[in-house]
Amino acid sequence: MKSNLFSLLTHGLIVSCQAPIDSPLHDPIVIAAMAKAAINQGALGVRIDTPDHVKAVRQRVYQPIIGLWKQQIPGFDVYITPRFEDAVAIANSGADIIAIDATLRDRPQGETVKNLIAKIHQELGKLVMADVDSLEAAIEAVEAGADCVGTTLYGYTKATQNQSPPGFDLLAQMVKKLQVPVICEGGISSPEMARKALDLGAHAVVVGTAITGIDLLVKSYQLELSKNL
Repeated sequence: MKSNLFSLLTHGLIVSCQAPIDSPLHDPIVIAAMAKAAINQGALGVRIDTPDHVKAVRQRVYQPIIGLWKQQIPGFDVYITPRFEDAVAIANSGADIIAIDATLRDRPQGETVKNLIAKIHQELGKLVMADVDSLEAAIEAVEAGADCVGTTLYGYTKATQNQSPPGFDLLAQMVKKLQVPVICEGGISSPEMARKALDLGAHAVVVGTAITGIDLLVKSYQLELSKNL
């Protein structure tokens, strides 16, 4: 099952279909339409946030769904599917792979990455994508049982706040060190950058804002155009 699922994503594009909570795009119907449009144009999979959105996308898309649930837990910095209960909700909504924060930061409820991965495997029967920010975190995630690892959080944690994604150097290190599929995610803003990620050995590439981030893209254009007016 594992090898078959990841073989469906080999050397392909995974589109992250998400939107800010205060955006009119943050609607299950809209997110599902985005996902279907991406698949229609050749994306091999999609990455979706929240149970409602995963459920809506599952009704329209048969290709692999990487599901997650961003949750802000007071006192903790981890936010990508931080607890097992969040993973349960995503699994029940139809995700094939569950993405979790696998950085070395403290976790709520005394949870550990190893225990979380084990419960997702054993109780939910789902694969796990470990979102990391460093090679050390990636190695520990694989040792804990992660089925694939992504560069997702490089540049987005306190430990890497002075770095800018995409983490091509980290990607190359992970490809060299790890024996599981490595997915490049974060900061990919052009087809050429996506191609570079594959050339460096990425199993697949996740692209979000550059394709589906209408709110952020329009805002960046408007800020630039309004300078010195």
